[in-house]
Amino acid sequence: QVQLVESGGGLVQPGGSLRLSCEASGFTFRSYFMRWYRQAPGKEREFVAYISSPGDSTNYADSVKGRFTISRDNAKNAVYLQMNSLKPEDTAVYYCNSGINGMQFWGKGTLVTVSS
Repeated sequence: QVQLVESGGGLVQPGGSLRLSCEASGFTFRSYFMRWYRQAPGKEREFVAYISSPGDSTNYADSVKGRFTISRDNAKNAVYLQMNSLKPEDTAVYYCNSGINGMQFWGKGTLVTVSS
């Protein structure tokens, strides 16, 4: 079965950095795009970043453009989100996502808290 497992979240001060990882299993990872979403307390889940299956095309939400970088390692079945210059408004649960054969799959998320 499809599994997406996020890791790397934690508490970081404003201006700091974190690198999130998502390990995938149960499907042919290299054949599918991957995305990161986030959900802040009391808010709806929102798109953060996208990467194509071969990793040659990316897209970002305006709120993170220039600060976050999505990447993937198809040999390791993993996608990453490097987050720099973090702001308190980046505090959220971050989710890994992919659309496979018409279905959406999600991980359970990893909590990122940006606070001094």
